Amino acid sequence: MNGRARFAFTALAFGYAFLYLPIVLVVVYSFNESRLVTVWAGFSTKWWQALFANEAMLDAAWLSLRIALVSATAAAAIGLAAGYALARAPSFFGRTLFGSLVIAPMVMPEVVMGISMLLLFVGSEQIFGGPDRGFLTIALAHTTFSIAFVAIVVQARLADFDRSLEEAAMDLGATPWVTFRTITLPLIAPAVGSGWLLAFTLSLDDLILTQFVAGAQSQTLPMRVYSSVRLGVDPQINVLATIIVCVAACALILSGWLTRRKV
Repeated sequence: MNGRARFAFTALAFGYAFLYLPIVLVVVYSFNESRLVTVWAGFSTKWWQALFANEAMLDAAWLSLRIALVSATAAAAIGLAAGYALARAPSFFGRTLFGSLVIAPMVMPEVVMGISMLLLFVGSEQIFGGPDRGFLTIALAHTTFSIAFVAIVVQARLADFDRSLEEAAMDLGATPWVTFRTITLPLIAPAVGSGWLLAFTLSLDDLILTQFVAGAQSQTLPMRVYSSVRLGVDPQINVLATIIVCVAACALILSGWLTRRKV
């Protein structure tokens, strides 16, 4: 190994250690006996038991889970349509504007997006009398934010898609809709599933956008954790962080496997 390669490897190792070592410490200290999160006092699972007895935290987790399921499903459906349009209709009028609007949530700061969504919902309440800020507004905001990620994944899958099966089906008399439903959709289903998992993960841990559009009675899990940490780090937060890390890691691994999977 030459000098440049050794330097690159060392820098990479330090970078990954800086990124992942704190996560490892959080996981380890979730089994700490002491209430002090920086003092190791022995192995214990009492904070895991305390977390599952914390009704406020469980209610927030259940709300976040429901929002993530709804927003990820809606984003997968709309993102599928947007990605398909971008991949299969590259020359329609306004394509550049449409493509820019689709990917805008990916590059737009969440603060800006949160303010715009808040103004939209406040204006809607004044004009139409609803919707009240809560589950629905959070789900709509998360869906809007996640569509871009699903669309990009679907568009990338369709970019190297072999259209010979579609052409064969249409030569045999299948309509475009039947061809899409029986040939195209099953073949791109892993990409759609990958986009769904990505949208689910993004919704589950979103804080900034949620704070703008949530109502007084709607507190998601990230909001609950943030309010708890401001008063001091409770050992239950370490337990919760460990669970979230495990769920996110499993979702991302499954998402990557679905993306690479060939049907």
